[in-house]
Amino acid sequence: MLASSPTPAGQREHQVRHRAARLEDRIHEIRDRWARRRGHVPTVVPYTGYGSTEWVRVLCRVLLSRPVDPDDTSKRRRRRREQGIRGWRSFTSVPVSDVPVVIEVGGSRIEVLADRGGVVDTKVPVELEPGWHRATLYTEGAEPVEAPIWIVGPDVGFGVISDVDDTVMVTALPRPFVAFWNTFVLDEHARIPTPGMAVLFERLVRAHPGSPVIYLSTGAWNVAPTLTRFLSRNLYPVGPLLLTDWGPTHDRWFRSGRAHKQENLRRLAEEFPDIRWLLIGDDGQHDEELYERFALEHPENVAAVAIRRLSAGEAVLAGGRTKGEQHAPSVPWVSASDGSAIADRLADLGVL
Repeated sequence: MLASSPTPAGQREHQVRHRAARLEDRIHEIRDRWARRRGHVPTVVPYTGYGSTEWVRVLCRVLLSRPVDPDDTSKRRRRRREQGIRGWRSFTSVPVSDVPVVIEVGGSRIEVLADRGGVVDTKVPVELEPGWHRATLYTEGAEPVEAPIWIVGPDVGFGVISDVDDTVMVTALPRPFVAFWNTFVLDEHARIPTPGMAVLFERLVRAHPGSPVIYLSTGAWNVAPTLTRFLSRNLYPVGPLLLTDWGPTHDRWFRSGRAHKQENLRRLAEEFPDIRWLLIGDDGQHDEELYERFALEHPENVAAVAIRRLSAGEAVLAGGRTKGEQHAPSVPWVSASDGSAIADRLADLGVL
């Protein structure tokens, strides 16, 4: 049987969406020319990656930014050079699309193209020992930078995947304003960590040496530097941030945050088939639903699910709580309002 053709309404919608992506590309071109005329140069913003002893996943973004004088010894400029583009400047910086980025890691050297949002997310075959390593990244006209990469040992059988907003940090804002507030208003000093959650994470990595900790969020790559500093300042374990990009694609008005999480959960299950993950989230978005589906599809890859219960006020701002109370019977579920209580329940399960 032949597949049915799109309806005229569907065709018009697809054309509009496609025009939205082309319009965004056109705007980027104009902003790119304007920024370069002002003397802005390509800057590679490195993100923490991960891998096995046979490959690494390298993450970075290429943006146009004002150059920093290497001879300037002021503390402010040195700090900016060390931290990269931050806060609202990161959000308004112009991404450089289709630019070649050279990656050097473990004696290997490859060249890849940044996508239309300036993001590089690629897997590199390389042999490395378990532990921390560094990849050197650069593009023409940009200073080389180093991206930390955590290599998971072949004997590791446990890992942590955690949401960010309302899980490791208290957002307490209506969802439509969270991204704006976090990007344009707050810095890492003003964000509030979830009580007891950093201690929970620290206990988990001590109980399971060598286990990866991955922060999976629907947030934009623009806020990655600020989130990284927040996690460090509040003593969370270092780990990769898997974020997404905003704006239209060739077939959607906006990228799907839910699809982003689903794809990365499935990818991690494929990349580390012998690891059982502790999935940590909250009951104010879709974490329970996403974790439920993942647990049904990959029960062998889930050690347990831990859900932070939001307060009544937080739940209202988050758009309500999830309604489902039935969970995958083969996977343990725990829930509590803070990290300390979650730790007690995980200890009862033998996870801690």
